[in-house]
Amino acid sequence: MNWESLDWEVLDNLREKFLSGSAAEGPYWHTITDLECYDFTFGERIGWKWDAVLSELKMRSWKAPKSATVLDWGCGSGVAGRRVVDFIGAAEGTRLFLHDHSNLALDFAEHRGRAAYPHLLVERASTRFLRGTEPIDVLVISHVLNELNEIARAELAELLTRAQTVLWVEPGTHEVSRLLGTWREKLKPRFRAIAPCPHQGACGIFGAGNERDWCHFFATPPNGVQADSGWVRFGQRAGIDLRSLPYSFLVLDARNASSSLPPLELSPAAQLTPPSETGELARILGEPRHYKGYAKMFACTPEGVVDLMLQKREAPQVFKALKKAHGPLLYRWTRQADRVLAVTPYFAESLAPEPLDAPSCES
Repeated sequence: MNWESLDWEVLDNLREKFLSGSAAEGPYWHTITDLECYDFTFGERIGWKWDAVLSELKMRSWKAPKSATVLDWGCGSGVAGRRVVDFIGAAEGTRLFLHDHSNLALDFAEHRGRAAYPHLLVERASTRFLRGTEPIDVLVISHVLNELNEIARAELAELLTRAQTVLWVEPGTHEVSRLLGTWREKLKPRFRAIAPCPHQGACGIFGAGNERDWCHFFATPPNGVQADSGWVRFGQRAGIDLRSLPYSFLVLDARNASSSLPPLELSPAAQLTPPSETGELARILGEPRHYKGYAKMFACTPEGVVDLMLQKREAPQVFKALKKAHGPLLYRWTRQADRVLAVTPYFAESLAPEPLDAPSCES
């Protein structure tokens, strides 16, 4: 698939289904061409969101189980499962199982998976496996919440009782993000939240007065996308801002905390104004709002979601970096009421992001 062979009418039809909500009514793949066109465009954008999540996990030194059994549930074209296998490493013994309500999607995802990992077991998950009791090392869930009926939600809930780790990425809309938050609350007793949460307490977006808030972030597209004529045409036709990749996500781990949640270490490149040892760990939600000499930001803290202000003079380097926010905006800071007094980024990428490779125009 490339831009010359892409069927634009197929993309128009898919876009209409996604926008109208009719995608939740049942399988919307009619031909392999549908899946090829989707995987090359919409699917690749989803892949960039997964790249952001997996890059953060790498920064955290988080590791998935070795020789893992991976289940990509609701796989579609299989882009999420392939990104995850690339991340954890296609070691001997790793298995990639696929599940979708569309047999056509399973055919496509299975074919692409076997081509990418010829030495691994890649196949559609059997009914026996889906309804069994075998542990699932890595449960991959991607962009499914707005398409689930009651039966599918029950099936997912049952699979989550067997998962050792959960990697879950969804669109960054208000509705879907808050729905993902309700799942986090249900799963708290069994799992430890690895990301994006800076704490293990109740989700702050459900606090009183926070009805307008939602937990979402922005991935950075690869360099060159905005100058690529194919992507530019795609963005214009689909009505998509190529610079904006909003997403919500949740990474959960049921394994022993000592192996699944390594302590975060301050980056040597991020030693700015050292806060006190009692400074709180917090994560910026969405994007900071910039004004003359100061910035305001909604942040998730152990106390809940708060609206904070950072004056430029308090931390000029951080203030400058926030104007071109990249990577996980996770900080330890001290504050007085809503004013940040001292701040230290946890990741160097939040201060000086590394450029990404330019995208390929063929796949």
